[in-house]
Amino acid sequence: MTANLDRDATQPSETPDRSRPRRVLDAVDERLGIDALRYPVPEHANNLAWSLGGLTLVSFLVLLVTGIYLAQFYDPLPESANQSIRDLSDVWLGTFARGLHYWAAQAMYVLVALHLLRVIFHGSYKRPREANYLVGVSMFALVIAALFTGTVLKWDQEGFEALAHNIEIGELLGGLGFWFTPDLAGNIPILVRLYSAHVVLVPGLIVVLFLLHALLVKRHGISPHPDIPAAAHEHPEPFTSHLRRIGAFGLVVIGVLGILAVLVPPVIGSTPVEGIEVTKPAWPFLWMYALENWFGLSAILWGSGALFALLVLLPFVDRNPRRSWRDRPVVMSVAALVLVAIVTLSIIAIFSAAETHI
Repeated sequence: MTANLDRDATQPSETPDRSRPRRVLDAVDERLGIDALRYPVPEHANNLAWSLGGLTLVSFLVLLVTGIYLAQFYDPLPESANQSIRDLSDVWLGTFARGLHYWAAQAMYVLVALHLLRVIFHGSYKRPREANYLVGVSMFALVIAALFTGTVLKWDQEGFEALAHNIEIGELLGGLGFWFTPDLAGNIPILVRLYSAHVVLVPGLIVVLFLLHALLVKRHGISPHPDIPAAAHEHPEPFTSHLRRIGAFGLVVIGVLGILAVLVPPVIGSTPVEGIEVTKPAWPFLWMYALENWFGLSAILWGSGALFALLVLLPFVDRNPRRSWRDRPVVMSVAALVLVAIVTLSIIAIFSAAETHI
């Protein structure tokens, strides 16, 4: 009897003022460790500029949801791919889902690019965050891959010509480009392989890298603002509060995407015609198109390679511990020149006539 009383005394008693939802949340947290998300976040991280990474995730989640829906109706075989997309107009929510998917892809590209520029501007790639910066650069490359494969999957004239460029560049790479050529699996259409890359490989890698990215952010914390004294960070808020702000921003983003999906639905061309080249690439690739017009197909390879080489080398070349943009004139000048060059080349490509390259 005494033993039972002693054992009962050691059991945690329920506090009467704790609500049932609170007890449920505590029970879930005890098993999953969700409360670990309440790590401190500096106040400056709650503005829009420092929430761009979270908004990129919001766009990615929209892409996942709409992509799962669209995959139920898409046929990746070349002879029926284009028509299967056209048939979406006869499916409930089909046109809206495709429009939402399209604009979420554009938003994800813009947001991840702005996030990368913000990281470079504030020197957030410096020690000890070099590895996490490289993870972010890798995710940027995967976003570009998702845009490219999504363009091809339309299987209209634009998508067909994009695939032709993909094959030609694969051949320029020689043995390194075997993945991009039809020879890898001769009995499987390359469109089917790109479809599997678009719906499985690329988003799967993005998810893995994002989890690593989030863990490294928790490990090192959100980088301090280079222009705010350290004393201003003495009273940070928990990360859960930061998530609520990202959620509010995210709702605005989703609302804008929904409006664009209704008012400016994406167009799709007719079934492609082989042997002609009459289109220009999607706008994120226009700067490469201008280089291709001047220097040939290999300029796409060298131009994109040079851009990512600069991004990858940045944290190893810029070892200056100072993070303010004013103290890094060389890095800021090179970044500005690269940005101006990309914008200028894109504008030139917009106003130039379509040319034949393949």
